[in-house]
Amino acid sequence: MRPTLIAAFFASSMLTMPTAAHAQAMTAEEAAALRAELAALKAKVETLETRLDAATTPTAPSVTPAPAPGAPPVTAKPATEISWKGAPEIKTADGWSFKPRGRVQLDVAGIDAPDGVLGRRGGTATEFRRVYLGVDGKIPGGFSYRVEADIANSSVELTDVYLTYGPGPLSVTVGQIKPFWGLDDMTSDLFTSHLERAAFVSAFGFERRVGLSAQYKGKSVLLQGGVFGDNAADLNDSNHSIGFDARAILMPKLGDAQLHLGGSIHLRDLNNPAGTVRYRARPFVHTTDVRLVDTGEIDVSGERGIGLEAAVLAGPFHAAGEGYWQTAKRDGAANPTYFGGYAEVGMVLTRGDKRGYKDGAFDRLKPSNPITGGGIGAVEVNARYDHLDLNDAGLVGGRQRAALLSLVWVPIEYIRLTASYGRLRINDARIAATGGDRDYSADTFGLRTQIDF
Repeated sequence: MRPTLIAAFFASSMLTMPTAAHAQAMTAEEAAALRAELAALKAKVETLETRLDAATTPTAPSVTPAPAPGAPPVTAKPATEISWKGAPEIKTADGWSFKPRGRVQLDVAGIDAPDGVLGRRGGTATEFRRVYLGVDGKIPGGFSYRVEADIANSSVELTDVYLTYGPGPLSVTVGQIKPFWGLDDMTSDLFTSHLERAAFVSAFGFERRVGLSAQYKGKSVLLQGGVFGDNAADLNDSNHSIGFDARAILMPKLGDAQLHLGGSIHLRDLNNPAGTVRYRARPFVHTTDVRLVDTGEIDVSGERGIGLEAAVLAGPFHAAGEGYWQTAKRDGAANPTYFGGYAEVGMVLTRGDKRGYKDGAFDRLKPSNPITGGGIGAVEVNARYDHLDLNDAGLVGGRQRAALLSLVWVPIEYIRLTASYGRLRINDARIAATGGDRDYSADTFGLRTQIDF
């Protein structure tokens, strides 16, 4: 029994006991007053009991819905989030992001050729091949941006400078970017298998240009196309060329194997009656400015290029190949068609590692056992045959064939060392050896130390 009720019962008993004992002596008025007093006391006891019940009745606890089985716990999203991807990346809850980016590539490389070919421009040399600094990020509404420049060798050259809109599979980009010329060119220089790309990439003038482009990326289809002018560094001179570039890629997966099949087309009008072009290539090292194959300046009104590309990645193994035909359109003269291409195979030797692939290009090699975790990082070997023919239609620029070997070591994800050796065979060389011979061999070698963020 509750303590309050006991007290009330005891008080009632004390009052009723004298009443029972002296009931015979009370008058009618006194008995009526006593009954009224007892009724009032009973009402007070009932009121106290009601209040006591309300105060002691347990309140049902609030119940938070349990997450669905397997669902991650729901936590409040912070207004600003900072993560690390080689450099700090700042993201806000409303969709803004900002990340500094950059790369440094230091080369020690050289070339050995017959006497009279190199002069003082051969031998071994050291060069900062690239020093990129920039920023990229996202803007609410489906926009993204990048601003980047190469500051190597005491000069500043804009690389990627663009704004992209694309909340879905279709995106549109305006600015300076790479036109869509093929697998080797679209693969970042951070992830190429050798120190330099295929010879035809530099020979045919593949470079970033200012333009407007669009891209559709499906699960296994990639379509790219755009209209481009000149490189940003050439916008103020007499060149006002306009070009159209397009690329189509099929990239299905068959089990664990990634396939890559595609083609590209390049159409360009120099828009200059006195327009000239020069097709030439370095011998797979950038520390020398010698070009053993070189057409010299030729009068050209436009260009037409057609490329085919294929690749397969299966576990640690990959193979890739490209062919590209570049036709120089000349007024009042035969149109030469030059050819370049390569075939490559490679293998990642460390267990559990494989070459990356993303969006129609090779991507980062990520070691599953980096040296920071007690492993040795990732090790990859590659072999490539490269062919460039700049002889056609009575114009002799030379023919270059190369056998290339490379060894890649990635101790941690953002550091990469590449050693490369090449054996070149040159016919109809631009520079003759001592005695006038234009058919000879040359050897190239190089080591690159690279860090990116």
